Amino acid sequence: MTPHTRVFVAGGNTLYGHALTTLLRTEGFESLVGVGTTEPDLTDAAATDAFFAQERPECVFLCAGRSGGIGLNRAAPVELMRDNLLTTLNVLAAAHRHGMAKLLYLASSCAYPKHAAQPLKVESLGTGPMEPTSEAYSTAKFAGWKLCDAYRREYGCRFVTGFPANAFGPHDDFTPEGGHVIPALLRRAHDAKSRGDAELVVWGTGAPRREFVYSRDLARACLFVARNYEGEAPINLGGGTDLSIADVAHAVAEVVGFKGRLVFDTTKPDGAPLKALDSAPLLDMGWRPESDFRAALNETYHWFLHHRATEGRTHARRAV
Repeated sequence: MTPHTRVFVAGGNTLYGHALTTLLRTEGFESLVGVGTTEPDLTDAAATDAFFAQERPECVFLCAGRSGGIGLNRAAPVELMRDNLLTTLNVLAAAHRHGMAKLLYLASSCAYPKHAAQPLKVESLGTGPMEPTSEAYSTAKFAGWKLCDAYRREYGCRFVTGFPANAFGPHDDFTPEGGHVIPALLRRAHDAKSRGDAELVVWGTGAPRREFVYSRDLARACLFVARNYEGEAPINLGGGTDLSIADVAHAVAEVVGFKGRLVFDTTKPDGAPLKALDSAPLLDMGWRPESDFRAALNETYHWFLHHRATEGRTHARRAV
């Protein structure tokens, strides 16, 4: 990749897409296509194909596809699965048809078996059932990986799949119903503080552990992989901070300044008990995350205060 490579960040309005677009501009890439309103509706096959025919991107980061936390996965499994399947089908087909050089597809760590050995190795993919609360979405992301692999084997396409850890950062979905753990907690803690609530309810027992990576670090990992990885096997994009949900909730409360009591609602589902990635292949290639978790959490909250705090909800979308 050079500064003149034509790059398309598919899903530029997602958490990952925003972070990648910002990084690419910082790194001096001069030919970003499909930015902002010029990105087509990727669930529309004809519109997607016409875009690729006209813009001829040489490298694609496929970040598109709706996602959300446990609440959204339970409420809208059809919409999540359909959106991700259509988007992936259309982008991969257009990328192949128009001779694109390389594509990095961002799948989801939700696609790993619920009870796979930890930390999660790519060899365990497909060896057991997924977490039921996100199964529809996870199946779509798993299918995306398999389709990339099929294009690679049948047509020789340079399609690579990355499985990111749980990411957070600016431009995330901060709605309680749609957001993942950190942005949803930030929003709810902020609202509870604003109302003067004595308690903040957190779904589940607080015991499950997750690996978190700042979106800026994830973007760096994606660019690193696009430049340096050509393997047939998918690659985990982790190396971040492993924390329990309870630890995260307390950290969020401190960053927001919520002084009340945290109450863990054990009637709500926990999701997978532990989810951390074995990112040894990526780390062995020389990549390392740079962001401190608490500092990244502070940056995320300050972005929220300037861009989302006065809104009833946000329509930002993300891919993992």
